[in-house]
Amino acid sequence: MVDAVLVLSYGGPRGPEDVLPFMRNATRGRGIPDERLVEVSGHYQRFGGVSPINARNAELVDALRRALAERGVAVPVVIGNRNWTPYVADALTEVRRLAAQEVVVVLTAAYASYSSCRQYREDFARALTELPPVAPGETTTPITFTKVGPYAETDGFVGANVRSLVDAVHALGGPDQLPHVLFVTHSIPTAMDAASGPGGETGRYSAQHERVAEQVAAAAASELGVDELAWEIVYCSRSGAPHIPWLEPDVNDRLEELAGAGVERVVAAPIGFINDHMEVVFDLDTQARETAERLGLAYVRAATAGVDPEFVAMLADAVVAGERGTVAGLPTCGGSCCGSGRPGGPALPTALDNEGA
Repeated sequence: MVDAVLVLSYGGPRGPEDVLPFMRNATRGRGIPDERLVEVSGHYQRFGGVSPINARNAELVDALRRALAERGVAVPVVIGNRNWTPYVADALTEVRRLAAQEVVVVLTAAYASYSSCRQYREDFARALTELPPVAPGETTTPITFTKVGPYAETDGFVGANVRSLVDAVHALGGPDQLPHVLFVTHSIPTAMDAASGPGGETGRYSAQHERVAEQVAAAAASELGVDELAWEIVYCSRSGAPHIPWLEPDVNDRLEELAGAGVERVVAAPIGFINDHMEVVFDLDTQARETAERLGLAYVRAATAGVDPEFVAMLADAVVAGERGTVAGLPTCGGSCCGSGRPGGPALPTALDNEGA
């Protein structure tokens, strides 16, 4: 029986003084000097140094806790972040303090790739080594972890994006004035895309998004009573050395092209994110909106899944099913679902013996 849930996320700064140390964490091992980190983190300062991810994750944790209670599973839901407080090690310490034995792990990333799945497992494994030793005389029990697999193609996630897309289309004039839909996700290096997920081409990060976009576009068209929507996938938040190829086109570049082709209305639908990360509120609500306004395009950003009831219900059902070895019709993640992205990288440990932690 599940007796705790561990939500793993990216994390983000909570104030101006957090931004530089957060950026150091997020770029750990890359040798990027502080002056460059200050330069590229200016978008955080536009929001007072506060990332929206913390508040949005708090909302998700509360909604997931309530949904579990409705299913008769009144258990603690603990969050741990890769790059800022509370860290993964903090969350593991809390899980141990709660004397939990069966813990289901949920990532705030819906797709399979190195950075959205395997890297979390690597950080999880490292966090286990950072746990303080068990205090003398402390009673401990082994902990078993079951990780929810990638859930982008579930009805709960797809349905939430369908509803937000339909709302956005209505905000731009409805079925009589259909917009061009840009499904947006975070760009990754093309080499990482090629190594994402199982199944060769079909397992690619980009292919996963194609399937989700096709489902969302088709269902939204049906809801709107039209034959089809004009849509495509674009990317945001490219970073790294210019000579390394990343997935394209960039959302701003594509807005320029669409305006030049005579398109008048655009919806940006952020299917690559489960809630309003900085990439959404800055890349789409700020940069892309400014680009659209400069080009004279009518522009609406569709909502992320957030705490959509059916999305949260899917996660809750996945948690409840976790100890039975399947997660809402998906296999639990044992390490092969996320590809490699780079050589090596441990799978998520399935058990933690507190005596040796």
